Amino acid sequence: MRIKPKRNTLDLSVVLPSLNEAPNLYRLIPEVKEALSGLGIQWEILVVDGDSPDGTRAVAENAGVRYILEERKGYGMAIVRGMEEANSEFVLTMDADLSHPTEFIKSMWEQREKGDIVIASRYVPGAHADQPFFRLLLSKVLNTFFAYGLSIPAKDLSSGFRLYHRNIFERIDLEFTNFVILIELLLKAFGRGQRIVEVPFHYKPRQTGISHARIFSFGIDYLRLFRRMWRLRNSVEFPDYDARAFNSRIWLQKYWQRKRHEIIMRFTPAVVSTVDVGCGSSRILSDLPHAIGVDMRHDKLAYMRKSNKLLIQSNGMVLPFKDEQFECAISSEVIEHIPDEDGKLIDELDRVLKPGGILVLGTPDYDRWEWVSIEWLYGKVAPGAYADEHVTFYTYKSLREAIVSRGYEILDHDYICRGELIFKARKLPKPVKDESGPSRGQSRELAGSPVE
Repeated sequence: MRIKPKRNTLDLSVVLPSLNEAPNLYRLIPEVKEALSGLGIQWEILVVDGDSPDGTRAVAENAGVRYILEERKGYGMAIVRGMEEANSEFVLTMDADLSHPTEFIKSMWEQREKGDIVIASRYVPGAHADQPFFRLLLSKVLNTFFAYGLSIPAKDLSSGFRLYHRNIFERIDLEFTNFVILIELLLKAFGRGQRIVEVPFHYKPRQTGISHARIFSFGIDYLRLFRRMWRLRNSVEFPDYDARAFNSRIWLQKYWQRKRHEIIMRFTPAVVSTVDVGCGSSRILSDLPHAIGVDMRHDKLAYMRKSNKLLIQSNGMVLPFKDEQFECAISSEVIEHIPDEDGKLIDELDRVLKPGGILVLGTPDYDRWEWVSIEWLYGKVAPGAYADEHVTFYTYKSLREAIVSRGYEILDHDYICRGELIFKARKLPKPVKDESGPSRGQSRELAGSPVE
């Protein structure tokens, strides 16, 4: 499911998910109003209720705040409904059980420009949590396990006391309807390049009523989430896949990414006009801050905003650039993913590259037994990864011919584990015809002479 927010007319909406919390809401709402009034902004309070029979509607309406009935079960559905109903640029969520101090709203609001998601955290330096020992231990273990296992840069992933910049929800598809939506939101937002900030606060358990989070079922739900999210987190579909692979815990993957990075950076001229087509979220583009990154996937480009500002979402077969605009064009691990018998992507790279410019082009060499073996093994170990997406199969001979036939001289080439091939080539000036003889400027490469 995807949240479809309304138009922003206010600064801040406070969403209070509720189920049989009428006595607590009677105390909480006036305190939230007082905290919001001191911010000097336009605000609203929404009570999203799971059809409680305890008079929650009357409490909300008598307090002059919006009451929203959400008949679909689950904490996650209350959060989603609150986001959909909010009329503001920022949305703050907090529990209705008085465990989240309203005086802390001001501190979170002051951090709004530092992160797309601001978490009131129980587990960062300066924070404190008044919880029974066993519950606190289990919470810390689960949070540490998820943060490490899913590589999310936060310590309190399960805190529901958060401030969101609401535009982050416009491109996130959510699956879970219970408490684990809190981790799902962080994972998917972080994967899209959104910033997560934690602010320490003093957590106090609910003062009245009964918690609706059963500790053991809560933990089981989290483990189910981990299994599903771990597969997503480590799949090629996740936006920061390429960036994470550079520091992978899998030795071969880490070596492969770093070797590719080393070769391409060695082949790429320093500080010239450069385009990286099919940049993804790779470390290569991060280390070329002057380059323009092009990719079809918006989420990968959103992730790359942290390191690069020159980003364009486009199909590499029809690049949005003028002829002969760049002095260097890079395309690595792209052409094998495109059903492109005629080499249209290579034609586009050639079109935007100036005469004398450098082409850096890489793809697996399917004439090498090393690559065929590695791809087979990779497909077994990581089903659904890049190995299953290859549809065009180049060899050293066919790729070299594709480059040379377009008027290039091969300057260098290198391999990663004798499997992935990367060429460095220079675009030659167009030959000038001479009626008295063969075209001037014809190179040995164009004439068919081998270049090693």
